[in-house]
Amino acid sequence: MSAQPAPVPLLIACALGIEQFALRAGGRGGADGPVTVLRTGMGPAAAERAVTRVLADPALRDAAVLATGFCAGLAPGMHPGDLVVAEETRDPRGTTPCAGTELLVKELTRALPGRTVHTGPLTCSDHVVRGPERAALRATGAIAVDMESAVTLLSAVRAGERPVAAVRVVVDAPEHELVRIGTVRGGISAFRVLRSVLPAFFEWHRSLLLPRR
Repeated sequence: MSAQPAPVPLLIACALGIEQFALRAGGRGGADGPVTVLRTGMGPAAAERAVTRVLADPALRDAAVLATGFCAGLAPGMHPGDLVVAEETRDPRGTTPCAGTELLVKELTRALPGRTVHTGPLTCSDHVVRGPERAALRATGAIAVDMESAVTLLSAVRAGERPVAAVRVVVDAPEHELVRIGTVRGGISAFRVLRSVLPAFFEWHRSLLLPRR
């Protein structure tokens, strides 16, 4: 009997300790293969260093990579706790297409009934975006912004061919900016949503496994 190929790992990258805590609180039941939740640190430079270092490990060479955590919504009508599934991520160095967007939307809708799921381009910034800058990013066609997703996915595909995706939870939106009183309530809502996304991530991983090279 021939040996079965080793399961392809899943690397889930987030920036903040609170994001990592939420993901770990969601449990690991239902995963096909090893799952690593990587806290990269905040900002593009930290994300690039962390993802490049981890994917240099032979055990994670072929890992599927999913960037997640919180984000700022750019479109009017977005609310804390809404989900963003990126069709592509953008930064000054280029655009990275995401795999399995439709499946992620389907699985997130199933896992979190009643939550709005938005799809579109996810752009990057190296700082918190507010007011006119938010409107300028929206004019490019992006629907949300964060500091790590784009460089996470770009670093992942530069390290080798693999499926990549980005799913973010809105914690800050045009009518609900971080400077407002509702920030704490919005943050709690976003935390609860992030704690519930893992089943959708595992289904995405299961459907897009790459054979070992």
